[in-house]
Formats: sequence, structure tokens, C-alpha cells
Amino acid sequence: MSELHVIFGAGPLGKWTARELVGMGQRVRVINRSGQADRLPEQVEIVAGDAYDTNKNIKLTKGAVAIYQCAQPLYQEWAEKFPRLQSAILQAAETNKAKFIMADNLYMYGGMHGQPIREDMPYQPHTKKGKIRAQMANAVMDAHRAGKIRAAIGRASNFFGPDDRAFLTGVAIRSAVLGKTINLLGRMDQPHTFSYAPDFGKLLATLGTRADALGQIWFTPSPAAVTQNELVKIMEDELGRKVKVLAAGKAIMGILGLFDPTIRESVEMLYEWNQPFIMDSSKAEKAFGWKGATLQQAMKETVAWLKEDIEKQKTTLLEKRNVKNVQWSLHSENR
Repeated sequence: MSELHVIFGAGPLGKWTARELVGMGQRVRVINRSGQADRLPEQVEIVAGDAYDTNKNIKLTKGAVAIYQCAQPLYQEWAEKFPRLQSAILQAAETNKAKFIMADNLYMYGGMHGQPIREDMPYQPHTKKGKIRAQMANAVMDAHRAGKIRAAIGRASNFFGPDDRAFLTGVAIRSAVLGKTINLLGRMDQPHTFSYAPDFGKLLATLGTRADALGQIWFTPSPAAVTQNELVKIMEDELGRKVKVLAAGKAIMGILGLFDPTIRESVEMLYEWNQPFIMDSSKAEKAFGWKGATLQQAMKETVAWLKEDIEKQKTTLLEKRNVKNVQWSLHSENR
């Protein structure tokens, strides 16, 4: 029999987790602010909610066997809002005795200077956002150890993929598809693990449906690390043409950050791109028996989605222009 799984957030992770759970035959409810989301299976129930409202979270997750935290505030609002958001969702899991599955990143491990990052390594954050992530992860696992909730944490390295509109997909790869110069960060010659958004969603769904995964941290099965130069070559092979690249360092980002709060908040994370940043995902691969998509397959699917999305946006813009033209024509005729 299907069971209810509730996902907070309708970004790429929320959507891919929902799709995976539907494929497993589960009932899925997605909660976001608008109560609307595209490209989701028709079986998915989409509900408007405020994730900061503990009481409403409790009501919306009643009867759920698992709750997935895939929501987050704006990058520049993490310190003020992120722990509070998690606490409100965590309380709903405790009250309704639901499993709590947290989508997380690698910020809390700090700079590893080339040493592959594994789940059992100590947290050594040296950035503001790394310390916030460490605090939030510790709160989840402390609650699990205290018997208040049953939880697992899924982590990935910098990811890209369909439905993602963040930097790597929404700015870099999208610009390549449009034939524009793409912007990347830091050094181009350092090995870096890239995760794939659908694989991250698959991991979270796996954690929410396997009792033996609880009480642990898991890294998303991901391809071997490549340099940004090598990632660009994969883009070029998929697009069938050369891609022009600009790599921004601390000085350039510092200037751009004067006008853009997201870029300003990204400066402290440049260490990920200026030294080897390698994630070891063998634990999940061995335990769950699957590997992530190759970078070539991930790029192929991402480019296909971006092309579709770009055409959709063009059509929407044209339709809006046509509506405005009709409105203006009617206005002129009635004067």
C-alpha cells in the first residue's frame, strides 16, 4: 500500500524526489509558498504553505511517514532564516512521528586540500554558511540520537540538472546553450565533484523509504571528479561547438558583489573551486546498489531541458507581447 511522503520545497531537489517517490508507488504531497509547480506527475498533490509556520506544518504533514526538507531561504538570508525554517519542519516530524530526511551540502567539512570528503569526516567549517550548515546538521542528528525523530541526511556536491535554475545550470550551462560566454568560478584546472540533481532526488527518496538508512549521513552517487575545463569540454561535445569561458576570482566577485547579494555571499565559498574538491560517494553506491549518471548523460539531459525551457520562455514572452498589443489596439479603438 502507498504511504504519504511530504516534501517541503518545489525546486529541483523537491521535484526529483517527488518523481522518484511516485515511481515507487508512494503518495506524494509537495508544499511550497505558491501551491503551484510545473513538470510534476499528475498524482502529486501540491499545497500552498509557509514552512516557517510550525502549526501549519504539523497539519499539512499529519499522516506522513516521511518528511523531506528540500526548501531553503535566499542565500543571503541563511543566517537569519535557515535554522528557523528547519526547526519548524523538524517539529512537525517530531509531532507526527514521521521520518525526517534532510537535503544538505558539503559546506560544513571546510577545505580538504585535496583529500576526498567522506561522510564520517569531522566538521571543520571556516565560512559563515559552513558553520550554519554544521549547526543545522548537528541539530538533526542530535534529535535522532535523543529519540525525538528518526532522521537521515543526504548530501551532494555542487549539482546541476533539469529544473535547476541556480548558478551552474541556470547561468553557466544556459549561457552555453544560448551561445553566450559562460561564467565559472575560481580555477579551471582543479578536480571537482559535480552531482546530478535527479540522482540527488533519488538518494533522498531512497533514504525516506529504507529503515536501514536512518541515523546516517549519505553522499549522492556521483561521477568521478573532473576539472572545470573538462566539464566545459563535455558541454562542447554535447553542443557541437566551442564555448567561451570567463572564470571569476575573488577580486572580480568582490566588485560584482557590491551590486548582487548572491554573488557577495558566494565569495567565501571560492575555496571549493580554487583547490581539489572531491566527494567520495562509494558508501551509498555500495549500500544501495546504484551509481549516478555519467557527466555526459547528465549534460545531455540538462541541455535538452534547457532548450525546451528557453523555447517555452520565448513562447510565453511572445504571448504576453501579443496580449499587450491587443489591449493597446482595443484601447486605441475606444478612444
